[in-house]
Amino acid sequence: MDRKLFLQQIAIGSAGLLLAPKFSFAADVETGKVSAFSKKLKPVGRALEMDGYYIWCNSPIYGPDGKVHVFFSRWVAKKKMGGWINGSEICHAIAETPESEFKFVETILAPRGPGFWDATTCHNPFITKLGDKYCLFFMGNSNGKTDTKRIGLATAPSLDGPWIRPDQPLLLPGETGAWDDHCTTNPAVVKHHGKYMLFYKSWNTKEYEQSTDPLIKGNRKYGLAVADKLEGPYVKYAGNPIIDFSKRGTGNKQMEDAFVWLEHNKFNMICRDMGIFNHEYGLLMDSKNGTKWSEPEIAYYDAPHYIQQPEPPSYLKKYGRFERPQLLLKDGKPEYLFTASQGGKYMTASSFIFKINS
Repeated sequence: MDRKLFLQQIAIGSAGLLLAPKFSFAADVETGKVSAFSKKLKPVGRALEMDGYYIWCNSPIYGPDGKVHVFFSRWVAKKKMGGWINGSEICHAIAETPESEFKFVETILAPRGPGFWDATTCHNPFITKLGDKYCLFFMGNSNGKTDTKRIGLATAPSLDGPWIRPDQPLLLPGETGAWDDHCTTNPAVVKHHGKYMLFYKSWNTKEYEQSTDPLIKGNRKYGLAVADKLEGPYVKYAGNPIIDFSKRGTGNKQMEDAFVWLEHNKFNMICRDMGIFNHEYGLLMDSKNGTKWSEPEIAYYDAPHYIQQPEPPSYLKKYGRFERPQLLLKDGKPEYLFTASQGGKYMTASSFIFKINS
């Protein structure tokens, strides 16, 4: 065996992982659905493994100190995977480099209890700097269920805080019967031509409640809301939803967990597949204006494409896939892909990181 490859395998194996031979995806290649982005990914391995917790939603950013700051969701392991909806908190961790050990700093946002819009969970962190403020967009809910999920915005002058917590959500669902009347969640934000563009996920309550789909209820779609000021008000785009896969042939085709960035004079989106190719891959799309998007391509594959893992316990139903894709940008270009994945040292969930080779 090549010595360099052997050392790489040992390094990743120390985190409980081994490099696995890449599978052949000839059918995808023939149809031209494999993105150039997907071919640049090199697995680094797991990070932020915490005894007694599930870790999810890892949003990274470089700080003025040159270190990598990650804002992530966690909840106690006794709640199992479902704890994200009724007990998640948002925390801060720091590492010297994206491939160094991340050290826990503190909890930034925790559920506030009865009477608050974010009473029962704080989840989906997305960190970015807009002007002279650090902006932490997130989702909270007030009843431990999906129908009160709302997007909020906390701000701070520094990545170390202090964080100003919002008294009210930033974006509310649509009126009863609208495609987005159930909730607002999965925030992704960019500033373009002086406008703040907020991309969000939602679905229709009636479709959700009456769904007979055996895999997942309802149909998740994406909308856009735009504001002249960071704090809003955010006005929903008249042509929403901007991404709707529900009419694409047979089956329940959806997407979620979008991360949006500007590069090469285009909007770019990486998100999780929910039925276009399967429920294990990531999707990549681009747009000239943020409202009309290209055909989805494969952004990344499932875990067996990159690593070997032990057999999962029966309670890990999402084992083997990477969710909540978030990019660490350097000078505006993707440098690392941060995802969330079940399993790891404690058989809960943790961050899983990929290097994006140039």
